[in-house]
Amino acid sequence: MQFGHIEYFYALWAVVALALFLIWSMRRKQALLARFATNELLARLMTHVSLVKQHVKMALLVLAALLLVLALTEPKWGFQWEKIERRGIDVIVAVDVSRSMLATDVKPTRLERAKRNILDLLQILDGDRIGLVAFRGAAHELCPLTLDYGAVKMFVDDLSPELTAAGSTDLGAPIRKAAALFDQSSKNSRALILITDGQDFSGDAIAAAELAKKHNVRIFCVGIGTPEGAPVQLIDERGNTTYVKDAKGNVQLAKLDEETLKRIAFITGGAYVAASGAGLELDVIYRERIAKMEDRLLESTRRKRYEHRFQWPLAAAALLLILEAVLNDRARVARTSTTGGGA
Repeated sequence: MQFGHIEYFYALWAVVALALFLIWSMRRKQALLARFATNELLARLMTHVSLVKQHVKMALLVLAALLLVLALTEPKWGFQWEKIERRGIDVIVAVDVSRSMLATDVKPTRLERAKRNILDLLQILDGDRIGLVAFRGAAHELCPLTLDYGAVKMFVDDLSPELTAAGSTDLGAPIRKAAALFDQSSKNSRALILITDGQDFSGDAIAAAELAKKHNVRIFCVGIGTPEGAPVQLIDERGNTTYVKDAKGNVQLAKLDEETLKRIAFITGGAYVAASGAGLELDVIYRERIAKMEDRLLESTRRKRYEHRFQWPLAAAALLLILEAVLNDRARVARTSTTGGGA
């Protein structure tokens, strides 16, 4: 047996209070009657009143209250096996953690804005598996495809340039890594969200996009930053601020390369979205594009579905209340008959 709301068992104290009140009220009534008349007079006046029936009526009220509390707890017994299927889409989020993502043209920084919006995305996922990849000079799997959004959140919080080895940004690396991480049994439920400023120093991004297309991976590129660019601010261990400079000593600007990201999205049948001032619009990408992709069976299990039985104590309580209402407390008095005769 199971109960849907065990917290209602605390209401049993109210049943105890009701029983004590009824006992007190009967004794109080008897005490008042004793003050009104002598025992002989009371015996004659109470001839038609049955104390037994009064006790029965009290017991019916208490038992009905007890059954009502039991009904509130929603008892369940007896079960049927129920098949549970979880359907969804596999989504991998690849985040650029290169130093250019520390630029502040998107506040507070490009990387911090990306992290906040990934956390917002986790709030609206509906049964989809999600994985996390960080890339810079190389791509690293931080979290495999999982339904444990809490675990993904912990990895998102730790995203930083120190997670991967130093090197020039390679956009092809996360695409190839994601293509290998997807479940090979899924054909039409693969989505890669690529969050980056689009700078690619390897020249391998387009070839990787063609490979992703062969693996039925649709890439949704999110360009973060501005085409005009912004300096990359670095803070050393002493708290001093410096800027990334080129070989000539000039401050280097990290610019958004939209054209490369648009080509990647077009090749794979995905979409490109430029980050707005309010955010990366990952919720829009998910609801309008990814959520409409063909989902697949992610998990199939069986569970016991217990039958609700609150109707039985509820019906019994109603019956007892009806009996209490129709039962009077009058005692049966034996009738005596007199016969007379004349001489």
